Amino acid sequence: MADNDLRVLNDRYEIHRRLARGGMAQVYLARDRALDRPVAVKELVPEFAGDPSFVERFRREAQAAANLSHPNIVGVYDWGAQDGTYFIVMEYIDGPSLSRVLRADGPLHPRRAAEVAAEVAAGLGFAHSRGVVHRDVKPGNVLLTRSGAAKVTDFGIARAMSSSDEDLTQAGSVMGTATYFSPEQAQGLPVDPRSDLYSLGVVLYELVTGRPPFSGDSPLAIAYKHVQDTPEPPSTLISDLPPSLEAVIMKLMGKRPDDRYATAEDARADLNRFLAGTPTIAERELVAAPVGAMVGNDATAMQPATTVASVVDEDEDYLDEEPPEEEGRKRTWLYVALLVLLLALLGGALWWFATSLDDGDLVTVPSVVGLQLEQAEERLEAAELRWNVTREPSELEPGVVIAQDPDRDAEVERDSVVELMVSSGPEVLEVPDVVGRTQDEAQFILTAEGFSFRVVQQETDEAESGVVIAQDPEGGTEAPPETEVEIVVATGPGTVIVPEVAGRPLAQAQTALQEAGLRFSETSAPSSDVAEGTVISSDPGAGASVPVNSVVELVVSTGPEQVEVPNVVGQTEASAESLLRERGFDVAVEPQSVPAGDPNAGRVISQDPEGGQSRDAGATVGIVVGAEAAPTTTTTTTTTTTTTTTAPPDGEASPPAGTTDRPSGSNGAAARSGVDPGGS
Repeated sequence: MADNDLRVLNDRYEIHRRLARGGMAQVYLARDRALDRPVAVKELVPEFAGDPSFVERFRREAQAAANLSHPNIVGVYDWGAQDGTYFIVMEYIDGPSLSRVLRADGPLHPRRAAEVAAEVAAGLGFAHSRGVVHRDVKPGNVLLTRSGAAKVTDFGIARAMSSSDEDLTQAGSVMGTATYFSPEQAQGLPVDPRSDLYSLGVVLYELVTGRPPFSGDSPLAIAYKHVQDTPEPPSTLISDLPPSLEAVIMKLMGKRPDDRYATAEDARADLNRFLAGTPTIAERELVAAPVGAMVGNDATAMQPATTVASVVDEDEDYLDEEPPEEEGRKRTWLYVALLVLLLALLGGALWWFATSLDDGDLVTVPSVVGLQLEQAEERLEAAELRWNVTREPSELEPGVVIAQDPDRDAEVERDSVVELMVSSGPEVLEVPDVVGRTQDEAQFILTAEGFSFRVVQQETDEAESGVVIAQDPEGGTEAPPETEVEIVVATGPGTVIVPEVAGRPLAQAQTALQEAGLRFSETSAPSSDVAEGTVISSDPGAGASVPVNSVVELVVSTGPEQVEVPNVVGQTEASAESLLRERGFDVAVEPQSVPAGDPNAGRVISQDPEGGQSRDAGATVGIVVGAEAAPTTTTTTTTTTTTTTTAPPDGEASPPAGTTDRPSGSNGAAARSGVDPGGS
């Protein structure tokens, strides 16, 4: 399909095909030309574009969702108007809605249902934290990505909790989907985040059982059941449903908001407890509750929710005070009388409601699923009913009824319309024509239209490189989804393969490139692993397919990186060694003796190589460091003189003991000096 055949919004969003249609808008798959990515465009249908209330509702959806950036919320990128209508640009989710999964595959496994519900609760919790209540939580508004993650979408009737606007419609109307209403929504009462939790409980109920808890002949009848009826416990429909998950479902669906979880995050935490195999808060509360208060108890089921709530509200002021026994009995009778009166009034209202629906002309809807359309029409005609046919692709043969609404055995007025979904056979799609488009454009279009692709390159002088020159199947033919379309892409006037040149000397690499029909350029870079003058790498690399005569850039080694040696003479040994190692050098220290007190002690006296020279990173730098010599030790020797006394000749007296015979005069001095006076 050529560019001029596509509708483009705001010169940016290229519309490709319709994905879905709702009550007020259609959703298309589109390509954002500015960012070259797939997006979903939701466009208000023309019949509502002139209605200010619908336009305001549409604008409010964009405004409500624009600031909700969360993994479990479909992102809104942009919104605008063109040609009298309005559109919202959203994140494209390439996966089905929960409603489609339920329709195609039936109930989910309880664990899978809990996983999906936990992710929905995470998205709702984020919206609630930003002050936004969704008010229309249902399977059709939950999309699943290809990885299985759940994302909440369609904030069309969301409302800010601080807003005083209750609705954008006439007084007395209630917005949303009756099957998933909370009781307060059904009664037109104010809603808060807990209303979304009730709707989430209904969705989870349907995920595990395959059907919603309440159904009826009209939205009003269903809404009435949400207010008055107790849902059938899902375990009565699914026998192997874990009790802890059932407790979570029933807590989410509490009639009064106060009976539900306080926040979506609390609900998510309880679902995660179930998934982790630990007891849930809901299960503990159920075990701790009195028997009469348990879900499904007949006594509880007999009392309409509104009546029970009104009695509790009236009696709240007296719960903290114990009345006298006699007075208590009087009040009990008063409450019983009041309850009987309210039940009588309720019975009258129910009778009026039933008679207003039953005009005495009801018929039973027959089962037509699985029949050929002609047979189904005969049965409906015999039951005095009309029908409307919608066709949808399926694996069933064409003409077989896939689904009906209302379902079999429903009581409806005579001449009512039964919606029939009829198989159109296996789905086939028209193959888009991508010849003449670039390879990237062709791949996007084929993927967007539901096809896969395979690229084949072909040398040619007749088309620009990168442009599709042929395809198979051809554009305009029909094929099943996911059919592989072969696209032939031009590669220009001949291509060659870049040879392997890394690790070769430069001269050899240049020769190899020239022989391959390529040119070359050179840049240099240091390398500790590749020898100087050898090619480190090439760009494009070896094996790449490039046009003839392309330039290949060679990175050539200059050898190990050279680093300038710093000058460390005069620095302390520690400082010098730290600086040298920081620059990538090894250090060898040689001590040199210096006198005590020398200023060079502990400092670098010299280095080799000298500072300022360049060396390979990792080289060794030698430094000579001054070391003080050890101090000299002085030894003092003391001389002792011994004097020997000779006995005098006979007749001379000996000197007294302890005295020394000291000659007088010079002889005495000589004796003291140890010099022989006689000269001998």
